[in-house]
Amino acid sequence: MFIYFYKCLVSFLLPPGIIIIALAVINVSMWRQRVWGRSLLSGCIVVMLVMSSPYVADGLIRPLEYQYQPPIEPAGDVIVMLGGGAVFGSPDIGGYGNLTGSAANRMMTVARLEKKLGVPVILSGGQVYKDTGQEAIIGKRILMELGIAEDRIITEDKSLNTAENAVNVQKIIAENNYKQPILVTSAFHMPRSVLNFEKCGQAVQPYPADYFTGPQSRLYVNKIVPSAEAFRVSYIALHEYLGIIATKMI
Repeated sequence: MFIYFYKCLVSFLLPPGIIIIALAVINVSMWRQRVWGRSLLSGCIVVMLVMSSPYVADGLIRPLEYQYQPPIEPAGDVIVMLGGGAVFGSPDIGGYGNLTGSAANRMMTVARLEKKLGVPVILSGGQVYKDTGQEAIIGKRILMELGIAEDRIITEDKSLNTAENAVNVQKIIAENNYKQPILVTSAFHMPRSVLNFEKCGQAVQPYPADYFTGPQSRLYVNKIVPSAEAFRVSYIALHEYLGIIATKMI
């Protein structure tokens, strides 16, 4: 229950949830004819504009994405992929259920690494909500369709968040006596993921995938005009920063 409460709480600590709360407060204050509500409204507008700027969004997420660099010559005895979302019951080539964008990008990196290194794969990710897919199970089906043998894929389908990913995968690594796990997740998610594995006493070799930004960004008009996608990227970045703080505090 705590996991679901935490996810709900985060939704109201970050935009757009926090903006909705602020607008509700503004509504009450305006109704009572309090002038300070106007200042709060102006602040909300500024926050929305700033977070919707692609230039700002890139600036927020880039430090996360480039904290770790994929090794030129990766070496390990197992590949670990963290789930990044799945759709339940949607039609696919080999069955039902699809991985969402970030998870699908991670999967492509895992498949290519497996072809290069020839080592087993651990897929970690459960069914967070009743209407979402079992990430590890769907991922296993896709990897098998890409030509990876079933006996080389280990599924961990109980984890509901990054902390549980780390704990449950660490147990599998210990049970199978793996020594050099390669961790694959989205570049923006890698710092928090590594931190959670470190808390479990498990060293990993980061191999980030699924980038939103390049190493550098140039400022031009389209980089400062509001964008729904930029707002989403800003949200993702702030969610990760909040998750890193929470991981360090707990």
